[in-house]
Amino acid sequence: MVNKLVLEKYDIKQEEIEKELEEIIGSGSLEKIEAAFDTSIKNFDLGTILRGRVLGVIGNNVILDTGYKSEGTVPLSEFDSAEEVEVGADIEVMLESFEDDTGLIQISKRKADRIRGWEKIVNKYQEGDVVTGRVVRKIKGGLLVDVGIPIFLPASQIDIKPPGEIAEYIGTEVTCKILKIDEVQQNIIVSRRKLIEEERNTQKREFLDSVEIGQVVKGEVKNIADFGAFIDLGGIDGLLHITDMSWGRISHPSEMLAIGDDVEVKILDIDAVKDKVSLGLKQKTENPWTSVEEKYPIGSKIKGQVVNIMSYGAFVKLETGIEGLVHISEMSWTRRINHPSDVVAIGDSVEAVVLNINKDKEEISLSLKQVEQNPWTNIEEKYPPGVTIKGKVRNLTNYGAFIEIDEGIDGLLHISDMSWSKKVAHPSEIIKKGEMIEVKILSVDKDKKRVSLGIKQLSDDPWKKEIPEKYKVGDIVKGKVTKMTDFGAFIDLSNGLEGLLHISEVSKEKIKKLESVISIGQELNVKIVKIEPEARKIGLSLKGVENESVQVQKSESQEEQADVEVTENMDVEATENVVEEKTDDVKEEDNT
Repeated sequence: MVNKLVLEKYDIKQEEIEKELEEIIGSGSLEKIEAAFDTSIKNFDLGTILRGRVLGVIGNNVILDTGYKSEGTVPLSEFDSAEEVEVGADIEVMLESFEDDTGLIQISKRKADRIRGWEKIVNKYQEGDVVTGRVVRKIKGGLLVDVGIPIFLPASQIDIKPPGEIAEYIGTEVTCKILKIDEVQQNIIVSRRKLIEEERNTQKREFLDSVEIGQVVKGEVKNIADFGAFIDLGGIDGLLHITDMSWGRISHPSEMLAIGDDVEVKILDIDAVKDKVSLGLKQKTENPWTSVEEKYPIGSKIKGQVVNIMSYGAFVKLETGIEGLVHISEMSWTRRINHPSDVVAIGDSVEAVVLNINKDKEEISLSLKQVEQNPWTNIEEKYPPGVTIKGKVRNLTNYGAFIEIDEGIDGLLHISDMSWSKKVAHPSEIIKKGEMIEVKILSVDKDKKRVSLGIKQLSDDPWKKEIPEKYKVGDIVKGKVTKMTDFGAFIDLSNGLEGLLHISEVSKEKIKKLESVISIGQELNVKIVKIEPEARKIGLSLKGVENESVQVQKSESQEEQADVEVTENMDVEATENVVEEKTDDVKEEDNT
């Protein structure tokens, strides 16, 4: 048996050793000694676990005497530390191969440790048992845990909630439950999650058996959602809904809690079948609505802050947990409000009157406008019918105009109350938006919040005396065409007094288009044929009235048959004179 490592270390040639040995023991004796040694050493099979004694350390190798005819080497890296290697110490190794090129056998401490560790684990533990080990490294799909041998802890079995970076567990001790032992592949799969779940189930049962509704318990905020927070009570999670966090208004649970916070909560409900626990935080204090009627009696004035605005009104915070609604209809006595934001903004401090309280529904109705007196209350005393006032034209419509007579109070000036005599098609013919005008109060209805106004009532009704005395049927008067319709034309006689010239009163001839005879702005002499003071109407006619500017066109066939046109609208005497003059002219032409 020659240890070539030793020869190389001390630079000794094998031939010299053999020669010196032969001189000492004689020729032929060396073979006998080797044969005797071969019969005396143990016989080993590959894969056998051997017990060897540490002879020393050469370089990165540990030399062991295993009882074989040659020594074996174990890489120093297979030991946990160099200090672990002691000369003379006995260790177990596995025989991997017989003598190699160096003359040494190949052995492995690590494999021997694994086999002994596996045998120990299999003999000691069964599936379902609990083991504790140290996480040594991260591999694909999970972690390796050293319990004497490396066992596999899948990532999905590390915790009851998905872990973040599993490498953070390296170097820590974990206690797990054995899920599976594969003796053929020599694999063991464990679960830390399973053990935690079982422990929590035990704690859950103990918790549910030891608490009751109304009891205050401690817990830790485990998770936060939009609708609330989950509190770890020890073995079971309870739900603290957002509506049970505060008597006041909160938008999100994170406004009050953070993950990891320690909180005291009250148990509101326990569902032992579904293992659900409902928790409350605000219930630890008295409900402010209990004494709301005493604190805020109906009719009292209060101060608060606008905390929310909706299309139908604004919510005003009176104190933590108590909010009142100011409906849009209760914001102003007089203003037309399209949206509450026209009056208030979030954060505004306002004064309001308590209108109503519904303690069961936790509702309070408030009013902003009732802080001040309703201006419509004394409207009849302030603006009695018949009073003349000035106001600003705020808006024009097809049927009239709205006149602001006081702050926030508009009166209606109807189109029919703009003129005694003129037919007004649109208010813009009389007034303009934004101008100040004088009007008379016609009527006031404070219940319906209406005020009727008039302009024409500022003067006497001319139809009662002035017009009947000034104009008589048969009178020839002069006027100007102001408007034209399909049925006739309106003639302005004077001072806005208009009469109707019906199309049938324009000529004895049939008129198809009034525009072919007269036009807007044209001045005409017309005859009054009808006066109706009750209906406020004057009927006019062109028939029998001379107007040089008015010519009724005949058809082309009539023009070819006659050179002289007789106007039938003239009186009889005028017609005869014209005929005689035309006849004399014709005779003179014939004589010529």
